[in-house]
Amino acid sequence: MNFLYPGFLLALLAIAIPIVIHLFNFRKFKKIYFSNVQFLTAVQEQNSSKEKLKNLLVLLCRVLAIIFLVLAFARPFIPSSNLNNINAAGNLISIYIDNSYSMESLNKEGNLLEEAKRKAKEIARAYAMTDQFKLVTNDFEGKHQRAVNKEEFMSLLDGIKISATSRSLLQVINRLETDQAANKNEQAYLLSDFQKNFVGTQPLKTNKDISYSFIKLNANSLPNISADSIWSISPVHLPNQIEQFVVQLQNYGDEDAVDVPLKLSINKQQKAIGNVNIPAGKSLKDTLSFSGLKGGWQKGTLSIKDFPLTFDDELNFTFKVAEDLKVLSISGNPADKYIRSLFSADAYFKLTEMPESNIRYSAFPEYSLIVLDGLKEPSSGLAQQLKLYIENGGSVIVFPDLDANAAIYTPFLTGLSLPAVQQLNVGPAIASTIDLKNSVFKDVFEQVPENIDLPVVNRYFSYAEQNTSNKENILKLPLNKFLFARYNLGAGKVYLSASSLDAKDGNMARHPVFVPLMFKIAFASSREQPFYYVTGKSNVLESAKINLTGNQSLKLVSSGFEVIPEVRQTPGKTLLYVADQVKKSGFYELKKADSVLSVVAFNDDRTESDMHYADKNEIKALFNKQNIMFYNSKKDALSMNIEMKNNSSELWKLCLILAVVFLAIEILLIRFFNPTKNIQTT
Repeated sequence: MNFLYPGFLLALLAIAIPIVIHLFNFRKFKKIYFSNVQFLTAVQEQNSSKEKLKNLLVLLCRVLAIIFLVLAFARPFIPSSNLNNINAAGNLISIYIDNSYSMESLNKEGNLLEEAKRKAKEIARAYAMTDQFKLVTNDFEGKHQRAVNKEEFMSLLDGIKISATSRSLLQVINRLETDQAANKNEQAYLLSDFQKNFVGTQPLKTNKDISYSFIKLNANSLPNISADSIWSISPVHLPNQIEQFVVQLQNYGDEDAVDVPLKLSINKQQKAIGNVNIPAGKSLKDTLSFSGLKGGWQKGTLSIKDFPLTFDDELNFTFKVAEDLKVLSISGNPADKYIRSLFSADAYFKLTEMPESNIRYSAFPEYSLIVLDGLKEPSSGLAQQLKLYIENGGSVIVFPDLDANAAIYTPFLTGLSLPAVQQLNVGPAIASTIDLKNSVFKDVFEQVPENIDLPVVNRYFSYAEQNTSNKENILKLPLNKFLFARYNLGAGKVYLSASSLDAKDGNMARHPVFVPLMFKIAFASSREQPFYYVTGKSNVLESAKINLTGNQSLKLVSSGFEVIPEVRQTPGKTLLYVADQVKKSGFYELKKADSVLSVVAFNDDRTESDMHYADKNEIKALFNKQNIMFYNSKKDALSMNIEMKNNSSELWKLCLILAVVFLAIEILLIRFFNPTKNIQTT
């Protein structure tokens, strides 16, 4: 027999108290002489031996009552005699409880999460008090990483709540197999509804030293419609202009959904409504249009009405309506008017012009697009500054001066990782061809005529290209030459023209395709952050380049929440590492000191929206005949071979009962054991 709390055995010294009382309570008989006993009406004759026996029995009952009371607090138990469980270090029982949104579903036993917690307690009670337990939930919390005793494990179970974080079965098994304990008999129990998205289709392999038991909680398949995703098809977000957003809804049910109400709100103001029909098991895309937005960050919410599952009925997103777009024009000939006329025609573009002879390199980061038009002598210093600007996410358009020496342009172009000038071609006008599939011309043409009018050139550079892996031709020339091409460099882009904007070299600057070409490039140069992130999965946030001094930091702030992310600077953007600290969907402001730099949105993971479940055969098939046990939640812990005979037997209840019994015997002895008799005298 062993004791869980052997320190309580020191209280056995308390048995000295009834012994001391017994020793000082002996009554010695004393002779009293009377002249005549006739005046004594009654005399009690006492049996000395019986009185001693009574006192000894009372003493024994008191001592035994104290002994068993102390033993009850010391928690005695008899170790298991089952050889499979005999281990010097005991058992380690790991229990995973799925606390995702799907566990809010109801069945005949009530809430699935509460049923899982009750089942976990049944399993824990069936093991010995000396065994250790580890709890795993979808949150992968640090406090659950260590092994605890049974009582602390029960307390941890009571604190489990529904979480927005979802995991896969593979992630859970990998978590259970981290930090394996040496010299321990390890058992793992997984309690879940085993959604198909949770189980997955990837074959799984478990550690042979861990015995796995899967306990499936019976849930009913529920119809569910999810606000799945949203994106913008507007090329740029302008104040008071028409915005177009595509929304996608998913019907996970087995029946068609009819007249599902749909609402789009921006900054808590309703902008668009509708009713849609979604076929069973299908997704539906719908386009919503609205206008009237002002400049600044916009907080949008796409919402539907769907019961009984509501956690995926809202989708939060954010975007910025820019007041303007800054463009820098560096020209070798100030008299050229094409770039000035193009960007000055629209108030949205804020054009700044610099002569080639007076370029302020420090101002480059302020602009989204830089246009180089006919530079006479581009320097290597300019190439170095432009390359740094491009690698950080900027966009540059190069229209060369064909009258300049090719030997001057080649060092400049190679400094930008562009091909060197091969030769100047002069001859009859050559028509170009257009790549209509290129993203630059997306949504530009409603209908393409058969004999489309395209730009022509009679003078152009041909380039000596060696590596074309980062190149896209936008306007092509015969003999596998290009008129206008895009090169990806770092986080930015360089657009290189083979001809100039001068009228004597061709009609590109006066051609109708020139305007949409330049505008689409300018719009694409505006860098946007993602519309939204996913709680529990998106641990890295992207932002436009943020410059911080040594003592400055960023904060991600929401109502009652604040976290300081880890900041890492990369070419063209700033990465913010928040780990798993964002656990709630909603809007969060990114602040530097008191200024708001951006607003980001978080949404719950939509993998929990599909309320279809894997069966026993589907789960076992993933383990390829590995030895795993599979149980139905209707069975209790005893039916899962977690029998008390295979574990330690606790004796504290028996000790407590015996203490009460001996106290009762003491009372009966005092009350009814009376070894005296009365003798009447005359």
